[in-house]
Amino acid sequence: MSTCKQTKKDHCEVIGLLPAGGHASRIAPLPCSKELYPVGFRKVDNEGNLRTKVISHYLLEKMSLAGILKAYIILRSGKWDIPAYFEDGKILNMHIAYLMMNLPYGVPYTLDQAYPFIQTSNVAFGFPDIIFRTKDVFVKMIKKHLNTDAEVVLGLFPADEPHKKDMVDIGGDSRIREIVKNPIKTSLRYTWSIAVWTPHFSRFMHEYVASRLTISDRDNYDTTSEQGELTLGEVIQAAIENRMNVVGIIFHSDSCLDIGTPTNLVKAVRNLS
Repeated sequence: MSTCKQTKKDHCEVIGLLPAGGHASRIAPLPCSKELYPVGFRKVDNEGNLRTKVISHYLLEKMSLAGILKAYIILRSGKWDIPAYFEDGKILNMHIAYLMMNLPYGVPYTLDQAYPFIQTSNVAFGFPDIIFRTKDVFVKMIKKHLNTDAEVVLGLFPADEPHKKDMVDIGGDSRIREIVKNPIKTSLRYTWSIAVWTPHFSRFMHEYVASRLTISDRDNYDTTSEQGELTLGEVIQAAIENRMNVVGIIFHSDSCLDIGTPTNLVKAVRNLS
């Protein structure tokens, strides 16, 4: 049994979790890992001197604002510029450690590399290549998590291209009823891009990804097949179907932007420079 189940929720540490296992093939070639692409500037002293601000800094900064002191970044082999840049996390007054991606079958498999290290902690999750403006998102999500019996809290944003997103059906009680992947037509308005979850969900994901992967699959898995890579949204949907309590917070006046396409990268540079 996890320590979080034995004690109050507010006694359970929150650890940041960021996947950095992608190839960034849609905007390749890049001179650096996508997560380190410079977008905007940051002040480095009281005199207002500036330095470039990389895309993943924005997410880690929002975690730090919520009092999250530790984070794991899961890397693909070769992306050594990420630990070289962030080092131990002192640039953000955080403690950052790095894990190596193992199975290249989607974000849930990447995140599962951290399971031995986060299985008794709450998790704050975000995609390091997606930006949004609201600074206190994790403050609000952690508060929601502490004040409800939810196992997962999703941060929801208005979606401009629903056919490319996980669209979320949320009820008036904030409970998530369904996550619909890339719907061709939909009346749903919101997508999700960040989350806070309990050890219960971490354990569910750990067991779920293991159940999908036989020894034969490890040798023959084809991510170009109809099944393709497993997404985190699909795992959350499976948790909903298993009667896990998943709720959402809508950030109505914000939006999230994935810099993984040339068009969106241009938007990010223009908006934050």
